[in-house]
Amino acid sequence: MTVVNSAADPTVAGPPAVRTGRGSFPGRYLLGRLGLFVLTLWAAVTVNFVLPRLMPGTPADAAVAKLSQNGPVSDATRAAIEAQLGVPGGNLLSQYGSYLKQVVTLDFGVSYTFYPQTVSSMVSQALPYTLVLVGLVTVLAFVLGTLIGVASAWKRGTWLDALPTLSGSFLSTFPYFWTALLLLFFLGYVLHWFPTTGAYSATTTPGLSLSFVGDALAHAALPAITILLTSLGGWILGMRNAMINTLGDDYVTFAEANGLRGRTVALRYAARNAILPNLTGFGLALGGVVGGSVLVEQVFGYPGIGYLLFNAVIGQDYPLMQALFLMITVSVLVANFLVDVLYGLLDPRTRR
Repeated sequence: MTVVNSAADPTVAGPPAVRTGRGSFPGRYLLGRLGLFVLTLWAAVTVNFVLPRLMPGTPADAAVAKLSQNGPVSDATRAAIEAQLGVPGGNLLSQYGSYLKQVVTLDFGVSYTFYPQTVSSMVSQALPYTLVLVGLVTVLAFVLGTLIGVASAWKRGTWLDALPTLSGSFLSTFPYFWTALLLLFFLGYVLHWFPTTGAYSATTTPGLSLSFVGDALAHAALPAITILLTSLGGWILGMRNAMINTLGDDYVTFAEANGLRGRTVALRYAARNAILPNLTGFGLALGGVVGGSVLVEQVFGYPGIGYLLFNAVIGQDYPLMQALFLMITVSVLVANFLVDVLYGLLDPRTRR
């Protein structure tokens, strides 16, 4: 075991770290993380099966309640409704077995709320809108927030620190739905700069044409601005605080004393280690991209996964809820697994 001291070698970026003496990425660490991922995935799949069945009532009950407004509903009618909706029958164990088969084959049946459309077709239609909207905005907010946080901490005490800090604190206090409503009213209804609802105009044919892409970008502008404004402040403040703590370490002081350029010290020494907490948050945020933004998509009527999930919960749509919850859970678990692996690559101390 050898100890590498950055004070003795200014080319080493980061604090003094204990090296394991092995050049390759340790397989034991990777296997341990993979085993934890598989175990957590099984637990999430099981919970995803149980939770919808704990909700009171069934979709058949809701359909029968609507029919009962016009008169009594017979048992034969109720049975026909259950058969048409594909309401699961039998005990929980048999339902669990059928559910696992559906998970493996990615076949979640027909949606109760949007009958007769299948769950797979509805998810495949909504997923691209969410990935483009929430995914790109999340990556953009993380990159901008991290860079602004680094500059703010490096120039602390100046206007380059005060302006982003105050702006980030101010923007972080506004909830998603309130910011969305303000933008919708002023930029949509008052100024008429952007469309107010939907993903594209009713007169536009979906495709890869420039007219459709431009129309889709115009419809995504307000939801994107909402997500960017409300999430940017957190990335700025988080990176700034972590960066300030790192700037007081000895290896940063020694790098400055050796006459290295300020940009080199800020990025290669301080920011490289300060970004680790932000990287964890980015992994969680990236995993949550698949779930969309329920409130924002609901306010703007944007047909993404969040909008679909809201309607599935309201309609007690078991197949659609299970598919969406499972997809969101798996995406978060995969993101956490990748962050753990990346942590092991960036900081060898986490592998001990």
